[in-house]
Amino acid sequence: AGGSAAGDLLLEVQFRPHPRYRADGRDLLLTVPVAPWEAALGAVVPVRLPGGEVRVRVPEGAQSGAQLRLRGKGIPGDPPGDARLDLQVVLPPADSPRARQLYETMARELDFDPRAAAQ
Repeated sequence: AGGSAAGDLLLEVQFRPHPRYRADGRDLLLTVPVAPWEAALGAVVPVRLPGGEVRVRVPEGAQSGAQLRLRGKGIPGDPPGDARLDLQVVLPPADSPRARQLYETMARELDFDPRAAAQ
């Protein structure tokens, strides 16, 4: 139209940093907080993605830093990227007598040294 020659239109797209999501190519990276009992026992937890909420299975015995991959749930394209979830175990505060009692019970009854593998 307008007598102009046909040509290509090149666009450069830049993403602004998002407080919740990061991008690695077409992959979407995000941190998913989980409770200690969800990580230890396994659970299905809700995760908000830009396309909506999904339910994700956290495997039994999961540790902070474990990664889960949701194929095709990342940035759209051909092929679409994946959503890569980094699990972060978050401890509840010991801010009540009952919470302190539960932590003290675990300290007494569980044979657990988190530094044993580092020695």
